[in-house]
Amino acid sequence: MGIQFTYGPGANDAPADGFDVVVAFVSKLELNGGGPWIHDALDEAMRQHAAKELFKAEPKETLVLPTLGLYPAAHVVYVGIDPPECLTTDGLRDAAAAAAKAAKRLKAAAVKQLLPACLSGSVPEAAEGTQSLPAQAFTLKQAAQALTEGYLLGLHARKTAKRADARRQPLVASVAFEQTAALSDDEAAAAAAAEWEAGIRRGTVFAEAVMYARDLTNLPANALVPAQLADEAQRLAAGCGFDCEIIDETAAEAQGMGGLIGVGKGSVHPPRMIVIRYEGNPDDADRWGIVGKGITFDTGGISLKKGPGMEEMISDMGGAAAVLGLVKIFGELKPRCNAVFVIPTAENMPSDRAYKPGDVLTMMNGTTVEIVNTDAEGRLVLADGLTTAIRGGATKLIDVATLTGAVLVLLGSLATGSVTNDEALQQQVIAASKLAGERIWPLPPYAEFRRQLDSEAADMKNGAGRYGAASIGGLFIGAFAEDKPWVHLDIAGTAWLERDRSWEAKGGTGVMVRTLGELLAGGLDGA
Repeated sequence: MGIQFTYGPGANDAPADGFDVVVAFVSKLELNGGGPWIHDALDEAMRQHAAKELFKAEPKETLVLPTLGLYPAAHVVYVGIDPPECLTTDGLRDAAAAAAKAAKRLKAAAVKQLLPACLSGSVPEAAEGTQSLPAQAFTLKQAAQALTEGYLLGLHARKTAKRADARRQPLVASVAFEQTAALSDDEAAAAAAAEWEAGIRRGTVFAEAVMYARDLTNLPANALVPAQLADEAQRLAAGCGFDCEIIDETAAEAQGMGGLIGVGKGSVHPPRMIVIRYEGNPDDADRWGIVGKGITFDTGGISLKKGPGMEEMISDMGGAAAVLGLVKIFGELKPRCNAVFVIPTAENMPSDRAYKPGDVLTMMNGTTVEIVNTDAEGRLVLADGLTTAIRGGATKLIDVATLTGAVLVLLGSLATGSVTNDEALQQQVIAASKLAGERIWPLPPYAEFRRQLDSEAADMKNGAGRYGAASIGGLFIGAFAEDKPWVHLDIAGTAWLERDRSWEAKGGTGVMVRTLGELLAGGLDGA
């Protein structure tokens, strides 16, 4: 998006010349006796709005006032936020997104964001070595990251084929974060500035990776077939300096990828297996295997989906988009770990060549699978994806997939479902999701669910009815983890939204990019 973020002290002393909009955060407890925020007369006008309950300073609520020559900027925006003792990075991210949307509506190009006193440098640091932050506490770096992410993600607009699409895009080109409280000395000011600059950079990297994933997810299926997704992965990997291998349908068949070939053979666009390798710590024997479902369009195959809403199945590669977004983060931050990123990609189409209910497929690891539903295709390609990652040296596995409608029934669009064979690894992923503000809810991996996948015709079948289907779908994938620590993330409800929600955009959301970035790129240790 190309927005320039800066940080500096002394905002109240600095003129607003050159800024279209000035933003201040206000908590409900400050409405009586708090302030000053921006300008005495404008602050009083805000209080008058509050007295009439036209502005309650609820979190994410905004009040826009024209300055009418009282202040150099054309407009001021007051944004509701939690009081300091309740404030979290989630609240900061939401407040920044609300401010960004107000600035977008005002067609502002330059925004000055005034920072409350609680972000002056007195925020307590997270305890060293902890896996999660203390309640209601965050570092200045994390605050800066959250605010930067909120602005960038809140401003992001879906790219469309509309002839007037450029008019829909935001005009904001710069955001200046400025302190309203003086720091105790030059050393403290320098330390705070270093934290803010590091947080801004990290927030920019993370947000740009999410926007990249969103843009990929939003591409129409005729612009992103498996070969084109493979080309994009190759381009991204080359730009990052990573090794990328594209396994075409001939090589995939030679390697026994029966799941990938079976799902993809119904389409005129053949499947691909994408493998990107990253060596960030050659002395470490551990290697993450990150696998993303890349079904570029899902009709359901012979088990055809209903027509209404099928256009949203362009999002069935949301897991692949998340993995490529993570690759983009790795390319920028170069974390000290090793990883193999795997994306099995195919189109699931009905045709005279398509696989059918009753077919038996032999997967890459030799397991035979009876097909009972061709619309349960994601688990088949992911099974071969896990095997590919394991053969690539992966010692612990995470798969990300728009897997089941059942998880949407269970959690709606509010949380990602998770299934695991390793509780400790799952808790690490959940801790990272809390830093990112992306909810994950564990689903039960009951043995009774796994037994429902037993088949009379093969080693397994690829479905077992409606009840417990989110857990069962995940456990099918887990059967190919070869007893390695594994976590499945079902983003079927969170990868695509019907309407904007704070910093999450309508359409593709890029969900799990930042969670995996926090997990693998230093977020848990505060780096």
